[in-house]
Amino acid sequence: VQLQASGGGLVQAGGSLRLSCATSGFTLTYYAIGWFRQAPGKEREGVTCISSSGTRTYYADSVKGRFTISRDRAKNTVYLQMNSLKPEDTAVYYCAREYTGWGAYSCELQVKGHDYWGQGTQVTVSS
Repeated sequence: VQLQASGGGLVQAGGSLRLSCATSGFTLTYYAIGWFRQAPGKEREGVTCISSSGTRTYYADSVKGRFTISRDRAKNTVYLQMNSLKPEDTAVYYCAREYTGWGAYSCELQVKGHDYWGQGTQVTVSS
């Protein structure tokens, strides 16, 4: 089982980035995928997740309307499109999987319940 997050970088406030989470060793239709972030000195927090059915997405209030999660089953990859970035979005971003069963419609933004994690990718937003 592997999850590899990539696509981070340095961007000015108001800019955009797209993160990718390449997965292998398991089937996305049985697992929700979540994106989390951790800023220095802060706890890891849930940003967004996509259900194993691929039909439901959930977002933290702080990113609603700015971030979009999507999934490409053919490529076994989950994306996080981040627009209108703010300095407070600066963090290391992680993707992680959560077992929910085949074709489920729910996913969690809590760290608990996610068993495999990607290595993280740094996103820095300058003001």
